[in-house]
Amino acid sequence: MKAARIHSFGGPEVIVVEDVPRPVPAAGELLVRVAAAGVGPWDALIREGKSKVSPRPPLTLGSDLSGVVEEVGQGVTGFKIGNEIYGVTNPHFCGANAQYALALARMTAHKPARLSHIEAASVPVVAVTAWQMLFDYGKAETGQTVLILGAAGNVGTYAVQLAARAGLHVISVVGSKDIEHARSLGSETVLDYQAGRFEDAVHSVELVIDTVGGEMRERSSSVLKEGGVLVSAVSTDPLPKRSDIRSVFFYVEVTTERLSAISLLLDSARLIPQVGTILPLNDVCTAHEMLAGAPHKRGKIVLQVAT
Repeated sequence: MKAARIHSFGGPEVIVVEDVPRPVPAAGELLVRVAAAGVGPWDALIREGKSKVSPRPPLTLGSDLSGVVEEVGQGVTGFKIGNEIYGVTNPHFCGANAQYALALARMTAHKPARLSHIEAASVPVVAVTAWQMLFDYGKAETGQTVLILGAAGNVGTYAVQLAARAGLHVISVVGSKDIEHARSLGSETVLDYQAGRFEDAVHSVELVIDTVGGEMRERSSSVLKEGGVLVSAVSTDPLPKRSDIRSVFFYVEVTTERLSAISLLLDSARLIPQVGTILPLNDVCTAHEMLAGAPHKRGKIVLQVAT
């Protein structure tokens, strides 16, 4: 089978698409015939040797996938051969950019029937990250106000949709070109960070969702009311000292339970996948160049593995 692999850390040029043996599922695993696989910033960190969770090379890149169950490992329940599934391969975030991949059953779910495999492969990591930011760590409640930094990004677009569907008042911070897109996702208020200081227009919010980090994250702490929460998926740095607010950083945990909850929203069209550029597996190097800044469409980059 073909797989996108690295044998040393480095830039996109270290990726090779080569023949490797088809894997065999161990206990708790599914062998998936991959139809599509997502490409995200964490894949670049793994390729560069900057990830805290991945093994050393040689390894097959990729975590998000959608496909068909080919074999079922010992002890797996809830899945059978022929099921269409989507999810993440494993806690190391490796192995999905291949014609066949092993995935832990506890990190996958049945694919939403309404979605294509390409759409489904764009969802797992970013949608679950947004879910956890809002509900697991932010403890968001109906009627609260949430400020979302980077609301037009891959995580941010899901955070806006999920927050709006849950009855929160959504304030989005985006660049000039993304104002209308943020409104279309469900934002009540959209602030252009290129036009002025967003913190001058916002006061007393219960929750800040940070998908940007850096100075913008630090400035956002001033808009939180007493007892407010700032949740970041990008920065482990402590906030400027404010004893009356809470800040959280976490690593995403994709589970069957969370994916299944998201699937219900996807199948009812209350959540819309955000697919960007679609490339064949052989163009995986191009996908990684896009992660580094090469032009591409807004939304998640997806590799079409099966045709």
